Amino acid sequence: MQNGPECPINHINGQAATRQTELAKEQEYVTALYDRLDALRERTQRQLKEVLASGAVGTMQNRSERDTFAEMYATRLARLWAVERGLVFGRLDHQEEGRLYIGKLGLTDDDQRRLLIDWRAPVAQPFYRATPAAPMGVTRRRHLQTKGRAVIGVDDDLLDLAALSDDDRATLNGEAALLAALDERRTGRMRDIVATIQAEQDRVIRGDLNGVLVVQGGPGTGKTVVALHRAAYLLYTHRQRLERRGVLILGPNLTFLRYIEQVLPSLGETDVLLSTVGELYPGVTATARERPEVAALKGDPRMVEVIARAVRDRQKVPRKPIEITIGRITLTVDRSMLDAARNKAARSRRPHNQARAVFVRSLLNALARQQARKIGKGLIDEDELADLREELRTEPAVKSALNRLWPYLTPQRLLLGLYGSPERLGHAAAHLTPDERALLRREGPRAGEWTESDVPLLDEAAELLGDIDEQVLRATAMQAEEELAAARRAEEHEREAELAYAREVLELTGLSDVMEAERLAERQRGDGPYLTTAERAAADRTWAYGHVIVDEAQELSPMAWRALMRRCPTRSMTIVGDIAQTGSAAGARSWAEVLDPYVAGRWRQERLTVNYRTPVELMAVAAGVLAAIDPALEAPMSVRESGAEPWAAPLAALPELVKAEVGEGGKVAVVAPDALLDRLGSRVAEVVPGAVVVTPGAGRAGGAEALDAPVAVMGVADAKGLEFDSVVVAEPELIAAQSPRGLSDLYVALTRATQRLGVVHERPLPAPLRGLPSRPGAPSVGL
Repeated sequence: MQNGPECPINHINGQAATRQTELAKEQEYVTALYDRLDALRERTQRQLKEVLASGAVGTMQNRSERDTFAEMYATRLARLWAVERGLVFGRLDHQEEGRLYIGKLGLTDDDQRRLLIDWRAPVAQPFYRATPAAPMGVTRRRHLQTKGRAVIGVDDDLLDLAALSDDDRATLNGEAALLAALDERRTGRMRDIVATIQAEQDRVIRGDLNGVLVVQGGPGTGKTVVALHRAAYLLYTHRQRLERRGVLILGPNLTFLRYIEQVLPSLGETDVLLSTVGELYPGVTATARERPEVAALKGDPRMVEVIARAVRDRQKVPRKPIEITIGRITLTVDRSMLDAARNKAARSRRPHNQARAVFVRSLLNALARQQARKIGKGLIDEDELADLREELRTEPAVKSALNRLWPYLTPQRLLLGLYGSPERLGHAAAHLTPDERALLRREGPRAGEWTESDVPLLDEAAELLGDIDEQVLRATAMQAEEELAAARRAEEHEREAELAYAREVLELTGLSDVMEAERLAERQRGDGPYLTTAERAAADRTWAYGHVIVDEAQELSPMAWRALMRRCPTRSMTIVGDIAQTGSAAGARSWAEVLDPYVAGRWRQERLTVNYRTPVELMAVAAGVLAAIDPALEAPMSVRESGAEPWAAPLAALPELVKAEVGEGGKVAVVAPDALLDRLGSRVAEVVPGAVVVTPGAGRAGGAEALDAPVAVMGVADAKGLEFDSVVVAEPELIAAQSPRGLSDLYVALTRATQRLGVVHERPLPAPLRGLPSRPGAPSVGL
């Protein structure tokens, strides 16, 4: 028997010994990194406690400095805790730099020697881009697999074999980690891919901050996860600029936000605002959905004129004079007085609610002079005019008339008044057809329920209306102006000092174009709770973000784009989507159509072409639907096979088929037409305990419940951006028929699975699916 050095058994034993030795060495280093991380946490926790213990004492400057340090330590501590899982995931053996460990943040020892390189640092770039053809000075790239704080595996990529020493050759292990990661079962939450970023993805992630970057990619190409890692990279590279202004990530639905919410914190970024279009307007969470034709109309650019006319219609100039009786005197508001007041308000170029002050002052002046003449005073000076004006302001009859002629309006009140009145719709939407005006009508118990397509209209109205001075409203409703004068004078001096200090701070920090001095001064008063940048931005409709990322961007309507562009005046944006997957009737047909009105000639496009999610067998089915949408469209290239062929079966077999899919392991989704969700969901729940139905408009809690369930029954709109181990598509013909772009919805439904795909139906299958074989063991299907 051969038992020398070349004996296969000895060779295998030698490999195992080498592997164990390498694991032990890597474990020792990883343990030291975690020890360093723990020490940093303890120190930061102690510093935060010391700052908070000082309290809100001393001058305003003292309080401001205290808050700044508290924010700094709290943010740092959150980042240090967020990177616990997968702290270190790679190693580069570099000819010049030596051995570099790559992880989720940078760590140094007390002498500032680098222990761990942040994956976003320039020196870490070869970990993602080096190839045997262009090794970038790297001889070996090692992937570390960890579970908790334990190293459980190492895989090596050889990039420059000739440069390896004999000792290095003796320690080689395994293969790259990408395909192993792709085959892992889904957990209901998106994971970071920081250890397996590919070269084409890395190019997008590290793209320039300035301008609009469009990332066009088919299903499974990693658009979403690339966009999230781009946010982390930009925050690392442009920390000072983006931390002040914040980053907004806009997703297609609340379930999707729950799906991605752990990715950025796992990369050490805890202060990014995640939102949907339905949450863009502070104080409103719009989860209800419109019929497709209503959503398309509300997303149409013609609604800009509808909202503008609706505001103008509330600035009434009645045809007949208005008589106001005050005691024994009757004052008359005639057309000339109203025209003069309205023209002055218009010339002020202020929004409606601020222009009201100009209108009211002009009208009160005219009424005061009229009253002076009627009581025999004749000409009066400015002081007498001011006294008469203030007396008139408090008269109930005058206040009632002013509120009818030029009322304070909130966006909500304006839209509800518009939707609920055929007369107002007739005036404001005269350029729409009668059928279109009928689509906008809303009445009954659901009249005040906001939909996602209402939110851009609320935002448009807010631009035209402006804010309402709450002090003025309280004074109008509760007490006369003179009753507040003494209190105002007492506060005036202190407020002026606070405002002066706030202006100085904003100028020094470069935030004067992002935040008003009054808002900063208000925050400095007292010892209120600390708000993060994301929290402040979410509460401020006028906040200007440093960067905006839009996922599933092809679904946004023109009106939604208007609202979004207001929030990013610098036009620093990452737009992520796939035109072939546009399901909304108000959505994009091309990126030029969307972006040219705002950044013509100033946007660039990158394409992701490799499908990491959908196996070859499943993508072949989806490609047939893609060709039916547009023969010129190309499906992304899948990198792997699953070995499981897609199948078709009768709809009646759905519950048992889903139960069998659950038995195969992993997360399972049933994607169904909206009209069948409740019926099919109840049938599945009868045989699969814990199955959850995601009804249209489910909030964040409902989305989380679905992601954590073994089976989720949902419509296409809620499935966008998600992925599951197994997907069963119910009644694809109805999915294709339920919206004007139904084939795009079907394409989305067919590309959510990472392993297995089935179709159940009673109706005839769409042409691209008619070749699907029957599922083995299921009743035969007449195709």
